[in-house]
Formats: sequence, C-alpha cells, structure tokens
Amino acid sequence: MEQGVVRFITAGSVDDGKSTLIGRLLYDTKTILADQLQALSRTRHARVKAEDAEVDLALLTDGLEAEREQGITIDVAYRYFTTPRRKFIVADAPGHEQYTRNLVTGASQSDVAVILVDATRVDRELQPAGLLAQTKRHAAIVRLLGLRHVVFAVNKMDLLGFDEAVFEQIRASLVDMSSRIGLPAAQCIPVSALRGDNVVEKSAQTPWYAGPSLLQWLEGLHIGAAPALSALRLPVQYVARQDGSAAQDFRGYLGRIESGSLRVGQQVTVLPSGLRSTVAELHVSNGVPSEGGVQVATAGQPVVVSLVDDIDVSRGDLIVASEEHDAQPAVVARTLSADICWLDSEPLSLSRKYLLQHTTNTVFAKVKGVRQVLDVQTLSHGERAAEVVTNDIGLIDLILQKPIVADLFDATPATGAFVLIDEATKHTVAAGMIRQAA
Repeated sequence: MEQGVVRFITAGSVDDGKSTLIGRLLYDTKTILADQLQALSRTRHARVKAEDAEVDLALLTDGLEAEREQGITIDVAYRYFTTPRRKFIVADAPGHEQYTRNLVTGASQSDVAVILVDATRVDRELQPAGLLAQTKRHAAIVRLLGLRHVVFAVNKMDLLGFDEAVFEQIRASLVDMSSRIGLPAAQCIPVSALRGDNVVEKSAQTPWYAGPSLLQWLEGLHIGAAPALSALRLPVQYVARQDGSAAQDFRGYLGRIESGSLRVGQQVTVLPSGLRSTVAELHVSNGVPSEGGVQVATAGQPVVVSLVDDIDVSRGDLIVASEEHDAQPAVVARTLSADICWLDSEPLSLSRKYLLQHTTNTVFAKVKGVRQVLDVQTLSHGERAAEVVTNDIGLIDLILQKPIVADLFDATPATGAFVLIDEATKHTVAAGMIRQAA
C-alpha cells in the first residue's frame, strides 16, 4: 500500500476481452463478495457455459442492462480492488468505435493503459502482423493523452495453444506500431482472461515467457509526477467574499491546485493580467475558510487563497509562482495548434464557431485549418483539407476570441488540455491537447 494508487484503463477493440480481464482480476484477487457471485451466476445474460468458467466475469463490470443484453460495453465502468502491495482503480472502456469518446474520458483520468489484443483476430499473413483498426486508434489516443505506462495484453492465447511463435509475431507488430506512433516502450504479456493465465499469477502454460504476470507488472510500477509538473498551476474557479468588520473582511479565490505547491508568504502572479501579490492565508476546504488555515497545499487539493493585496482576480485566471523560471512557462496565447480526437457525429467545419473550455475558462474559437489527419490503418498522417469526422485524430490550428493562459500538454496536462463545444448544439465535439501556443 506504500506504493500508492494506480489508475488504469483497459482499451482495445470490440470483444477483445476487456471486461472479462477486469472480472478475472477482481475474481482472482478475491475482491468479489459471495452474494455478488451468486447473483451473477443466475443472470439470464451470461455469455459463457458453466463448464467454461464459474461465472461470466464480464458481467462484473457490464452493469447496464443494455450492456448485459447486447454483450458489449457501452459506458466506462469503474471498479476498485486492493492487493497487499497497492490499491487499484480500474476503468473498463468500451471497444466500439461509436463509444470512442467514453475511452477518451476514462483515459484522461488514468496513469496506465492496458491495451488488449485478441490474438485470434490478428492477421498473421501480413508482415508485420495486421492489427485491428480500433486497436491502433486506441493506442494512438493513449499516446495523445500522454499516458507514460502502457502494457499490451495479448489475449485468448488459450485458443491458439499458447503458441510462442504466434505471440512473438504479434509482439513484433505491437512494437512496430508503438514506435511509429511514439508510444513509450511497452510490455507485452500473453494472457487468457477467461482462464486466468498470466493475469494474476504466472501460468504454467507459457514456460517460454519470462516476464511478469499482468498484476505483477502493475504492482511493480512507479507512478509519480513528472518533473515538469512541479510548476504551480492554480486555475481560479470562484471568488468568495465574506463581509464583516474592516478587520474581518475576507476575499478568497477558490480552485484546485493542478500542479506544484502553494504556501503562505509565497509571491504569486495572476495571469493573464500579470498582477503580483503574496499569499496571506491558505485554506484547504470547500468554501468558508476554516480557523487558522494551513501553511502549504499541494497538487490535487481544493484550496481557498487569500492575497495580501486587493487585486482583480476572477474565474478563468491562473495563479502561478512569481519566482519560477520554467523551461516551459505558461503562455498567454490567442492562437493554438492542437491534436484533437473528434467526437461529434457532425464533421469539423471551418465556418462554425466553437466554444473552447480550458480549465475554468471558456472562450469562443474558430478552426483556422487542419494540418493533418491520422490514418489509423497505415498509421501515417495525411492532409485532408478540412475533413475531420467522427473518431478522427487530427492536428488543427485555432484562433481564439480572447487570450487564454496555456501550457503545452506534454509539460502540464491539466493546463494543456481542452474540449471544444459546438456553440449551437452545445455538444462536446472534440478533446484537444495543446502542442503550440502563441
């Protein structure tokens, strides 16, 4: 437990076995209560025969009636389990292309991606072996979202007799794909989610595999903040005022510290105005300041900050440390270049006006142009004029109505990400990661 919490998401194509894998993790770590197992064993939507497994493990995460009825995952399901070594929060994401937006949501809150590959559906006649398009799309999204830990679980190896040659051919294809899209070096593990081989414990069926089981790999991960996340970033969400006598008047700025730390007496700068002041009081609370407050607050904590000077600070402003000299400081920008995953059924239009939601700030934005779109079949980028359709991954240029204070996504994800909202329909149409800001 001293190693902290790991948040991971399962990704991959339809029927790769993501829900079954999570069910197997829960089952073999004895996280499931007996009455839950009894209820699942009686469900009319079970998709495995009694002789194949004690229970349909996929039903442990597919909680919606429509999911159980259709045998697919629709929404992201979160489950929790604990081992003697650490605590886990796992998100089961849908594999259907129609629900790609749900994957983006779950992956944005995760530290690790477990990408499943159905070994029986890989085209081994090709060199390198042909992976499914959705597997490539999910891997590309994981790369865009900056997840620094990725593992490929090559599933259903039991249906192929745990053939080492087959696994090595698929592993070579996964390594090739990873290098082409810029994923970090990924671990590849041969598994059978249904049988439990190499999921929690090492399997006797794969004596040729010398690596860890999936759970052993997850338990051994070091999950820590990247060095670039040490810079203070505090988006202001709300301004609170408590009136009283002149000596008791209080004006506080509420928000969550996205990165870095803040302390009483620290000099800070409010962007985009550039006004400076010093932290007078600091409270970790949800509103009304508590007696005495705290001296230091760190990333992830909701805070109320009171400044020595009565300066103009409002929702959407960003509080940073005045004395910091980052290699990549926050930029006050009106033009952005960003990678996006397009989520709407209507294609991107250069003539439409969009709302850009960035931290606690919302501004009008127009797409100036589309630089390139990723072809998930070939993993190459091609220029396709202004055509960006559902689930496309593209690089676009944006012009904003007024400046925002932005970081590059690779440096500070919380202040380098945004969503685009259609002004007319109010649909969330895209998730974006800032690559350039000026």
